[in-house]
Amino acid sequence: MLRTRSAQSLRLASRRAPVGSARLAVATAASSTNSLASLTGTATRRWLHATPTSRISMPGGGGMGMPGQQQRKPGESLAQFTQDLTKLAKDGALDPVIGRADEIRRVIQILSRRRKNNPVLLGEAGVGKTAVAEGLAQRIVRKEVPESLQAKRVMSLDLGAVMQGTGIKGEFESRVKALLEDVEQAGDVLLFVDEAHLLVKAEGSLDMANLLKPMLARGTLQLIAATTFSEWRTSLEKDAALARRFQPVNLNEPSAEEAIAILRGLRSRYETHHGVSIADSALVACVNFATRCLGSERRLPDAAIDLMDESMASLRLQQESKPERLESMERDLMTAHIELESLRHETDDFSVERRKAVEAKIAETQATYDKLNKIWQDERERLDQVVAIKKDVEDLVHRLEEAERERNFALVAQLRYGELPKLQQRQQEIEDAIRGRSQHRSELDEDEATAGVISNDRVTAEDIAVVVSRQTGIPVRNLLKGERQRLLTMEDALRSRVQGQDEAISAISEAVRLSRAQLQNDKRPLASFLMLGSTGVGKTELARALSSFLFDDESSLIQLNMSEYSEPHTISRLLGSPPGYVGYGESGELDKVRKQRHVIVLFDEVEKACRAVQMSLLQILEEGSIRSAQGQNIDFRNCIILATSNLGAEQLFKPEATDADGKVLPAAKQAVLRSVQRSLPPELINRFDDQLVFNLLRKSDLQGIVDLRLREVEQRLATQRVRIDVDDKAKAWLAERGYDKAYGARPLNRVVRREVLNPLAKGLIQGSVKAGDVVPISLDAKGEGLEIRFPHEAGVTGSEAASSSSAAAAEAGREMERDLEEDDAVEDGDWKVVDPGMAPQPSA
Repeated sequence: MLRTRSAQSLRLASRRAPVGSARLAVATAASSTNSLASLTGTATRRWLHATPTSRISMPGGGGMGMPGQQQRKPGESLAQFTQDLTKLAKDGALDPVIGRADEIRRVIQILSRRRKNNPVLLGEAGVGKTAVAEGLAQRIVRKEVPESLQAKRVMSLDLGAVMQGTGIKGEFESRVKALLEDVEQAGDVLLFVDEAHLLVKAEGSLDMANLLKPMLARGTLQLIAATTFSEWRTSLEKDAALARRFQPVNLNEPSAEEAIAILRGLRSRYETHHGVSIADSALVACVNFATRCLGSERRLPDAAIDLMDESMASLRLQQESKPERLESMERDLMTAHIELESLRHETDDFSVERRKAVEAKIAETQATYDKLNKIWQDERERLDQVVAIKKDVEDLVHRLEEAERERNFALVAQLRYGELPKLQQRQQEIEDAIRGRSQHRSELDEDEATAGVISNDRVTAEDIAVVVSRQTGIPVRNLLKGERQRLLTMEDALRSRVQGQDEAISAISEAVRLSRAQLQNDKRPLASFLMLGSTGVGKTELARALSSFLFDDESSLIQLNMSEYSEPHTISRLLGSPPGYVGYGESGELDKVRKQRHVIVLFDEVEKACRAVQMSLLQILEEGSIRSAQGQNIDFRNCIILATSNLGAEQLFKPEATDADGKVLPAAKQAVLRSVQRSLPPELINRFDDQLVFNLLRKSDLQGIVDLRLREVEQRLATQRVRIDVDDKAKAWLAERGYDKAYGARPLNRVVRREVLNPLAKGLIQGSVKAGDVVPISLDAKGEGLEIRFPHEAGVTGSEAASSSSAAAAEAGREMERDLEEDDAVEDGDWKVVDPGMAPQPSA
């Protein structure tokens, strides 16, 4: 109330209009404290009453000012919130624009219109919308535009700076108003607005788009907007009065050939900046890896430019950092000097001899270090000379372009035929010397050749592969052609883990080789298989073996148990919850594919999934992608899709289903496929590349599986430095006891745990097995069980061993038990692993 009365008194004293925000702010400041009046004095109060509120302004165009405050100058807002792209082009600060000639010509054509001369650049992120505006600025500088545009300036508006600090109501509108006044007064401004959808989303009593409409209607403002297709559709196009004043210019993603041409045009700028060169094959690799490995969310040429930039930065970092060999030698010298100092005052014979040996080692290491360090410093100086010369050449070329624009032909002749050839010749000589030194490294002495002190000066395709591997997690060898021999022997690697399934292994190996040769359909997943067969025959194990072979890690396998997706609403667990439902905003299980992109996705027991989930799988197989509930595209084109099912497995147990070698006969396969067709939609079955029917395991196949399980036991015992030696008769007995035609190899896991792991755990607890021991395991005399001969006598009483062996057995067999629990409970319904619980503590 007091502040309102003060504002009313100001209005009466100045005899102006009713109370406004400016006078209310003045009254607030004047009445906030009594000390303010004593400090400002009578003169200030008289000024407040005598000054019109139109002269009371805040910095930036609105609000309250004080006596003596400088008023806004013409053009001040334009200089504060925009950047002159034309000036940057004249100074040579912009990268060359390669391609996009048709789009730039279309923009010039729209700008030359009498009405509605405002182009809007529409394209996905990374396709080069800003580059079109920069290309227009460069053409204006070179006078390659119509006469009506030659005097124009392309000014890039910083919307973030305009909206920053506009918490006071009306401040944003005041800034925009001042900016538009400056643009209208200048008369030669082409205002470029990147992320133009922010024009509508800008907060305030009025958004910026409504403030622009009058000037756009009068034609006193020419605007070049840039935004994506989705933002144009959801924001700007909804405002029909605003959208009709723009003329769309669509920018599609460039082709691979166009992207390579763009990289070649930008090469010199990046070489000058980083001080390293890049091979043409590396530019091609940038484009290929960007399209193959970085997913559909990244667009050319931005993704390829990022790979080129990061690989050159990585090589430059290697050149500027001290080589690892020199750092290791420095640490060795420091350690040796510390030891020498501690031995310096010792007089016994051993210390004297040791001191002499340390001194000799220091002298030898120091000599080698000085030699290698000099070689490294010389290489750095040569590379620095190349960087300096490249910078001089770039500056000289810029001066030459300026002289040509100014028609100073004398200076043009001096630069083009005098100074420039000399610099280029000097640059070529230094680069040839460095390249020749790199080619003859093998002729250097042993220390210099093996030290790695001479780093490469040129980025190659292998360097690009390393950068891609770092970003995506794909092993480097999978990106290079050096894995040819490994791919040709892929069947052997998979056969070492999965026994008796040669046909399925061959089919999957052929699909992987097809994808590595880039002959697969680039609009679908790399490969997709429906794996059919009885439980325990190796379907899931083959998926794990394939993940380990391709990615060196089984964590690249995304396993989805379809029994958890039997209800229609569970599809939200895969793709996320839609808007308005619980869990909206949280990612689904398939969102992992967006992050890793190169994985194997296993849909286990696919027949148990509901129809909605099965139709989602159909879309993945057909289109290679699916959209999540948040609208994000999940790309499966670099994934291998595997689905397992036990449908029709009962057909495989008939006597006439297999031949003498245990292979499934064609008639039995057709019977299995008919069972699948009765349960799964035909359109889903038809989308798989192939349906693989797994053979039933034979006893001979179980011999190899026994070796695999015993190898796993040895890996667990390796942490305690204990080994086992199992003879052939014991292995045959394990295979015989672990074989079950109906349940495959899973009963073998239980036999190994009961007959091998449990006795070993008891021996470790009793002290019968110690570190470094080899425990022989053989068949007993009666042939009814295994005989484990412990190297030592038990060091623990029988009661103590009995009380603690259960806990030890559970600990030793925990990993195998976890593997068993991962399998479907329906498949293993005939047995159950019982947790032994907490063992009682040994008596004192």
